Amino acid sequence: MGAVTSSSSAPRAAHAPKQDRSRATRQRLLEAAVACLAEHGWAGSTVSVVAERAGVSRGAAQHHFPTREDLFTGAVEYVAEERSAALRALPVQGRAEVVAALVDLYTGPLFRAALQLWVAASNEAQLRPRVTELEARVGRETHRIAVELLGADESRPGTRETVQGLLDMARGLGLANLLTDDTARRERVVAQWAALVEEGLG
Repeated sequence: MGAVTSSSSAPRAAHAPKQDRSRATRQRLLEAAVACLAEHGWAGSTVSVVAERAGVSRGAAQHHFPTREDLFTGAVEYVAEERSAALRALPVQGRAEVVAALVDLYTGPLFRAALQLWVAASNEAQLRPRVTELEARVGRETHRIAVELLGADESRPGTRETVQGLLDMARGLGLANLLTDDTARRERVVAQWAALVEEGLG
């Protein structure tokens, strides 16, 4: 019995590190793809550029993602998951802090990468359905989590629109921050919106 257990566990033990390395390589490629999109946009984000940034060969990259579309479709999924995870990790606190935290999610590298994916999807038929589907899912989850964090009662008239207006405003501030550092103006706008949200949600 002992001999059987030993011989059957050895292949699993040998196989596990290989799986771990494969997962780690895939993770590096996805992170590199997101970073490249955020920094260089779709046009400058080739498989070779991503592979070099990830520290792997082009062949290794193509083993995980045979085509450029496969790679950046994977990046779409990764960005969506990371943005959702960041939302779920927001602590429950005062509404002003929640408003500021939601805005921060739209001014960081994940939003910048997501924006590049939106632009690419508008021109790339292979990306468009996947990006549209994932953005719809992330949008629904963002709204749900915002309602929860703000302690909003959506049975009250206007509450849903108040929360959605907040998220639309946050997205707009993220866009405004792409070209210049919009921190000072953004802080004033966020403070005003926090007051409006507090008044609107009661």
